[in-house]
Amino acid sequence: MTPEWLTNLHETVTAEGGAVRVTIIRADGSAPRGVGSAMTVGRAVFNGTIGGGALELTALLAARDLLDGYVAVTEPQWRREVRDFPLGPALGQCCGGFVQLLFEPVGLAELRDVPVGSSVDAFLVRPIKPGRPWRFAIHRKDDFEAWPLGVRGYVRECLSGTRARDAALISGWFIEPLNVSVQPIFLYGAGHVGRAVIKAFVDLPFEIYWVDTDAERYPSDLPENVVKLVATDPADAARHAPPGAWHVIMTYSHAIDFDVCRAVMEHGVFGYIGVIASRTKRVRFVKRLREVGIPEPSIAQLQAPIGLAGLDGKEPAVIAVSLAADFLLRLQQGGVQRNLPQTDRARGAHDRHTAP
Repeated sequence: MTPEWLTNLHETVTAEGGAVRVTIIRADGSAPRGVGSAMTVGRAVFNGTIGGGALELTALLAARDLLDGYVAVTEPQWRREVRDFPLGPALGQCCGGFVQLLFEPVGLAELRDVPVGSSVDAFLVRPIKPGRPWRFAIHRKDDFEAWPLGVRGYVRECLSGTRARDAALISGWFIEPLNVSVQPIFLYGAGHVGRAVIKAFVDLPFEIYWVDTDAERYPSDLPENVVKLVATDPADAARHAPPGAWHVIMTYSHAIDFDVCRAVMEHGVFGYIGVIASRTKRVRFVKRLREVGIPEPSIAQLQAPIGLAGLDGKEPAVIAVSLAADFLLRLQQGGVQRNLPQTDRARGAHDRHTAP
């Protein structure tokens, strides 16, 4: 699967003859977006964002100035410009941070070296000075001989999984993953709360596998980050989830909820497991999980109720927003179990975010 921004780049260059990719390569202090945020600018359209506001407008105009001076050539030029933006003095923004942007004009000649089918697991590596083409690292030995030692080490660690797949500026070279990594979520139940969860998670960095027993229970249109999984036995879907997936269980049946919960814990490593539940339901589930031999460390990770502690409300939209906020905090903190044990959290709010 090709990353969306790369598809947009090909479409814009093909339609207009050229485009400029604008990327944040340094962000200090209070900046609207982080390193690696980017947009593709054409003469008539642009895709992506570097944070909006005065910075984005200024960058958009600068990119189009570059396009106005662009002359079609038969051989790739790989032009690049780096520009500094002190957000307070230069742009009159109150945030007062500092951003460095990389402008990269791309025409049909450069496009020949940019494969449409680049893997989303690859890294785009290039110097911030002009001349060298984009290179895509998928395997641990791709083009290393041409890169500075620090760049080679960083890419190796990212590809091997020993380092987070973050964009970085190292020794005058910029490294970025072709696609922002997303956390897989298995959501069980396509009822009212499940639908609200799907709406709340649109445009968030999660890939949702939405599991239910009946295809008729799903809405007709699904967001791009949602995959519909119809399963006669939802517990079977849980057994095929990748290690580290997050599981959110809210089906129409307590029996199905328990079977899924048990399957997740028996299957192996999971990053999160939560059941929409009352205090009574959680106590019953814990008792039954112990009876079937689930280890205590796994049972201790059961989140029930779900969502942020202290954000009360049984309405589907409130539950969904609470869950989304909780999950974003978990991503920010590396997916750690940040909630207190449910027996403590539930005191005084034991009916929060419960199933009907």
